[in-house]
Formats: sequence, structure tokens, C-alpha cells
Amino acid sequence: MNDSRKYIIGAVFLLVALIYLAQLFSLQVIDSDYKSLSEANIIKPVEELPYRGTIYDRKGRLIVYNKPVYDLMIVTKEVLKSNLDTLRFCQAVGMTKQGFIDRIQAIRKEHGYSQNKPSVFIKSMSAEDFAKIQDHLVDYPGFFISPRTVRSYPYSVMSNALGYIAEISKPKLERDTTGYYKQGDQIGISGMEAKYEPFLRGRRGVRFKTVNVRGIVKGDYRDGELDVLSEAGKNLVSTIDLDLQQYAESLMAGKIGSVVALEPATGEILAIVSAPTYDPNMLTGGEFSKNFNKLQRDSLVPLFNRPIMALYPPGSMFKMVQALVGLQEKVITPQTRHACIRSPIGCHGPHSNEDLRGAIVVSCNPYFYQTFRKIINQDKSPNTFVDSRIGLDMWAEYMHRFGIGVKLGVDMPGEKAGNVPLPAYYDRVYRGQWKFSNIYSLSIGQGELGVTPLQMANLAAIIGNKGHYYTPHLVKSIGENGDKLPEYKQRNETGVESHYFQTVIDAMEDVVLYGTGQYRAKIPGLDICGKTSTVQNPHGEDHSGFMAFAPKNNPQIAVAVYVENAGQGARSAAAIASLVVEKYMLGEIKRKNIEEYVYKGKFN
Repeated sequence: MNDSRKYIIGAVFLLVALIYLAQLFSLQVIDSDYKSLSEANIIKPVEELPYRGTIYDRKGRLIVYNKPVYDLMIVTKEVLKSNLDTLRFCQAVGMTKQGFIDRIQAIRKEHGYSQNKPSVFIKSMSAEDFAKIQDHLVDYPGFFISPRTVRSYPYSVMSNALGYIAEISKPKLERDTTGYYKQGDQIGISGMEAKYEPFLRGRRGVRFKTVNVRGIVKGDYRDGELDVLSEAGKNLVSTIDLDLQQYAESLMAGKIGSVVALEPATGEILAIVSAPTYDPNMLTGGEFSKNFNKLQRDSLVPLFNRPIMALYPPGSMFKMVQALVGLQEKVITPQTRHACIRSPIGCHGPHSNEDLRGAIVVSCNPYFYQTFRKIINQDKSPNTFVDSRIGLDMWAEYMHRFGIGVKLGVDMPGEKAGNVPLPAYYDRVYRGQWKFSNIYSLSIGQGELGVTPLQMANLAAIIGNKGHYYTPHLVKSIGENGDKLPEYKQRNETGVESHYFQTVIDAMEDVVLYGTGQYRAKIPGLDICGKTSTVQNPHGEDHSGFMAFAPKNNPQIAVAVYVENAGQGARSAAAIASLVVEKYMLGEIKRKNIEEYVYKGKFN
């Protein structure tokens, strides 16, 4: 009986042992899930962030690069276990004890209190600050360094055009459909950084490390065969001429307004200035939030990208478009004369009964009043209200083909379309009962019209090109042996035949030689074509505007300048625009008196 019981108990133990062995065999050999879980306990994926693409000017000079910075990270659980000497630690990192306490509380508030989760304790330490504490970190368990890069700008120019990068916001992260971004990632927020984000950001990688039970890295997992290397972002070659950009910014120092210069044959932007500006290095590193708030509070709004966002009446520069549409619609010819009858619209200067060329040179308001009236009222309906509606619709379509009242498509976010009023607008204002006499202020570029400085530079390019343009853009090529985006290679036609442009071009040359531009826009040895605008401003002193291109035949540069509250277009804007042309075309400034006049900034 005892022997029988002994065999039964032995059999039970043997059976249990066999069951355990079978289960272990199944888990460790057959069941891949267990194997995965086991490996997960000893494998630590280490994310590898890519280097962001750099940006060069058209001559290959680096204008945006990556500078290394260091985030001091904290794992709260490890710090609490280590009995940290808080005072000694604070002295090492240059922090007060209260600052240490405040930062711990902020981490709890920002991320929720997770003792095992690494959080940023000090963000964007410089290489110098990191070097001061590098050898002491071993004494402070729970703290470690996470290296990364921030943008750096050696020339401190074109801040609004370049834009800036910052940590992705929660709303933007939730809207991300690519699945690329994670909390804490940097992303382009404005300017070229935002427009070319998919090219600049690169592709993140991951390295797998083996760690022991204490979390100490022992080496690469499987000799790195499963690692995915990060891929650096593509570099951009911009269209910007750095020398011209720096010079244009110096001319606009202490002023409010814009300068846009572009190459008519390609639409490549040579210089783009938004004034006042700021040093783009302000929006990098650990002082980002402080500096951003300071810029936001500035009453002169330096973060406002004026070349593509500010809207002004075009003023007399707009008379060029009216002339071209009038010629194309055959309601005038170059020989057409209109007497300068100063009613219902006023004028200036002693002149009368000019032809088209002369009317442009003296900027005769009544001439373009009559031209616009003929464009709008072509007797296409016996009802004057219907006739005006038909005419305005047709005229607005021309404006859109000239890139006015529509977004040009420049490679920066935030571009404004400006304003070209349509019949529906006047229907609301006048309850459907309006005609030419209600809208004639449009004839001289005033009234409800609103344009951006970029659109006026583009208009100068259109005239220089005799009827077409390429969409203005800031990037010449993307990546090694790359090219610009296809939308910037497409030729845009205005619908005005090229032979109609010659009279306007000749007149714009005369403006500089004999008209309002002769005093500050004339450049010896260079045939420059231009037009001044004194832009009415109901809020104070008039704005000064000027557009130009040069040389007259086969133009290499087109430019538009607006200077707010600076009075006549023949003063500050004409001087600045001509200096930009002189710098680009001749490589030096010989008219030192004009340069001194601009730098002094006393235009009245």
C-alpha cells in the first residue's frame, strides 16, 4: 500500500514537471509573443533625430545652419532615490533652490506627474554651459543630457521670409495626418521653414540598444542589424542675393514698410525686406518664449510679414495697368488725348491734353479717369447699371491675370490676395444700384483697391517682360542637384498683347528722366524705368511708393518699395528703389548723396 502511494505521488510530480516543461518549451521556443516580450525587457529603442536641412543664398553662402544645444533631462524617480544634494546641484547648473522647486512643479503641471518619464529640466543649454556641468553629471543620478540642434543665422537677415521653427503644438499634432510628428518635435511655423517643412525635416531613425536590469546600456542589439538610420533633411538654395538683402535692410532701418526685388525672367526673389525686422537668432534656443512674447507685444509688429501681408492702395503705379487694359480693349490708343479737366477728380501740376505717354509721365488723374470710364462703360447694355456691372467684371478679370486681387502663390505661408472689388461688393454697399460714378476712384489706384508690395514688384516685372510673369519664389533648388518646384517654372500670361507695352515702358523711362523720378531715381549710365505713387492714407501722412525695373531692354531686376508715412513717392521710395537697382546692377553706389538722404530718413 505504501509503495503504491509512493508511485502515485511520484507520477503526479512527474506529470506536473512535464506540464511545466512543455509550457516553458512552448513559451520560449514555439510562442514568438513571449520571445518578443522577453527581448523587449532588454532592448531599448533610442530615437535618432535627423539634421534639418540648411539654407544657402543664390551664391552658395550659408544663411541658415544647425547649432548643437543640450537639454538637461530629469527622471524624477531616480532623483528621489538618490538623496540629491539640491544646493550643490543648483550651484552647478546656475539655479536658485526656489528655481529648482518651481521647475519640478512646472514639469508636473506640463506633463502630468510620472516619476519614470524623462522630462526636460533645462532646455537648450549652450555648448559652453554643457561643458561646465558635463563632468559633474555622474554625481547626480536621474539627470542626463539629450543633445539636439537649433537654427542659427550668421547674417541676421530676412527673418520673416526665413521664418522660424518651434515645438509642435497639441492642436497641430492632432491635425497631423502624416503620422510623422511626436510631442516635443520641432516644426517649421512660418516663412520658408513652414513652406518647405517636408523637405527640410528629413526622416527620423532608431537604434536598438541592449540594457541590463538597471537600464545601463550594454551595446548594440544584434550588432545594429535592425537599426534604421536617420536621413538628413534636404538643403535649400534660395534665390536671395545676400549682399543685396543686407543692403536693402540697411536702407529700411528705422522705417516701416517693404522692399521686394525680383528677377523678371524667372520670378526669383533677389531681396525681400519687412521693416521693422528682428534678429532671427532671437527665436532659437532657451530664450525663444521670452523673445517671442517681446516681439508680439511690440507696437510696430515686427513679426508681421509686410511684403506679402500688408495691403496698401497702389496709387499712381496702378495707372500702368489701366493704360494696358485700355489699349487691349481698344478704348484708347497711344495717341489718345484727354484734357485735364479737374472734375470730378483733381490733379496736380501744369499740364493739359496729354497723350498716353505724356499722361503717365505727368501722372494725370483725369486722363485715367476717362480711360477707366471707357473700359467700364462700353455700351454692352442700354441699362447703365448693367453696363457698369459687365465692365467691372471684365476689368476685374484683367486684374487677376496681372496677379492683383489674387494670391500669387509665393513660397511663404500667409500671403494675402489683396482686394479688387467685384460687383457683388458694390451690390451690398449700394443695394444693387451703382454705376461708374460710384467707383471712379479705382481709376487712379485708390478707393477699395488693396495690393501687397510683392504684387507691385511683380507688376513691374510683368511690364518689363511685356505681358507675362513667373510666380515669385524664394527657393532656387531643393537638395543635391535638385530643382525648383514645377509651379515656379510655369509662365503666366496677362492677356495683353506684348506690343501694347512699349508705350508704357517708354513713359516709365521718361518718368525717371524728366518726371517725378528724375531727382532721386535717375542712375547715370543705366536706363531705368519707374513710376512713383503718393498713396493716400486716411490715418496720417501719405505713404511713399515706387516701382521700377532695369535695364529698359531685357530687365534684370524689378523692384517695389513702400515706406509708410513718408509722403511723396518721389522721395523715400524712389530713392530706396533706385539704390537697390544701382547696387544690384552696378555692384556699388556712386550716388552717395542719395544714399545719405535715405540713411538720414528725413523725407519731408
